[in-house]
Amino acid sequence: MITVGIDVGSLSTKSALMNNRLEVIASDVVLTGGTNRAAAETTYEQVLTKAGLTRDDVGYVVTTGYGRENVTFANKHLSEITCHGFGMHLINPEIRTILEIGGQDSKAIRIDEHGNVENFAMNDKCAAGCGRFLEVTARAMGVPLDQLGEVSAHSQNIVRISNTCTVFAETEVVSLVAVGTPIPDIVRGVHNSIAARAASLLRTVTISGRVGMSGGVALNSGVVRALADALKTDIYVVDNPQVRGAIGAAFIGQRQVASRDA
Repeated sequence: MITVGIDVGSLSTKSALMNNRLEVIASDVVLTGGTNRAAAETTYEQVLTKAGLTRDDVGYVVTTGYGRENVTFANKHLSEITCHGFGMHLINPEIRTILEIGGQDSKAIRIDEHGNVENFAMNDKCAAGCGRFLEVTARAMGVPLDQLGEVSAHSQNIVRISNTCTVFAETEVVSLVAVGTPIPDIVRGVHNSIAARAASLLRTVTISGRVGMSGGVALNSGVVRALADALKTDIYVVDNPQVRGAIGAAFIGQRQVASRDA
């Protein structure tokens, strides 16, 4: 039985295709753009093509993310909190606390030994500390987004970014660049700012067990290092962390099919 999970995020839409051995046999990521329904259709077709399958081969589709309700061909719509919980548990059952940072929001999630959500907290009122925050400040520094982690590793001094608002932080970064502050130090300051907000959010759900990080920002090694320093613990990051929600959705699809056929 093949199931598909589709995570419709604000910046990107992800899909994962899973078989009944709980193996992820294909995944895909596309930019969401202006129409999340079209993005879901696109990534669905692409993930099927990668696996050499068609829609007729799929037994169940679960959508998650902020645009999940717009995907009319789905069998079920679920919160991304639930899906990231199961997605992370599936890859590492030791994880009990999860930080998921997406394009426009961040979530702290605590799960039990079975991957069920015990507690969660969200920052969905402001883009500060999220992927959009990184995009804006990277542009202000003239650094490619995917190189921020490497650049921050060369920092020699700590620069504090005092503004937490994305708009004002961009102005602050531009000012620091103008006075000749080394770019690696500014990047590190941005990462430390994000880590401080994330650590505070995580503490509201009571951190326990192994800490894992999912979402696209987990690809930024500088943010991961800064968070590990802030929490004084190692941070577990999986391969393709931005697809974890889609994988969790596909996993829930497998459980739905199993219970239906039992």
